[in-house]
Amino acid sequence: MSARTVTRADLAEAVYQQVGLSRNESADLVELLLNEISKTLISGDNVKISSFGSFTIREKGERIGRNPKTGVEVPISPRKVLVFRASHVLKDKINDGA
Repeated sequence: MSARTVTRADLAEAVYQQVGLSRNESADLVELLLNEISKTLISGDNVKISSFGSFTIREKGERIGRNPKTGVEVPISPRKVLVFRASHVLKDKINDGA
């Protein structure tokens, strides 16, 4: 299994290679897509991409945690977390090695 990370530049290059837009247009398209996903999540809405997965925001309440080194109890403030759930199509592709 490879430890390679896909970057914005990699996505833009893939758009350039497969769609045929210029490199600048491809980078702008990738940036536009990522900004739209971000804005939608910030506004509190979910993002669902068919055959890929869905992004949702989950509210976590306040709780008491513990410092593992000292054992001292520490309050953990309420916060929002981003959750990604892969679609069954994506899960099947990953498991089949496609």
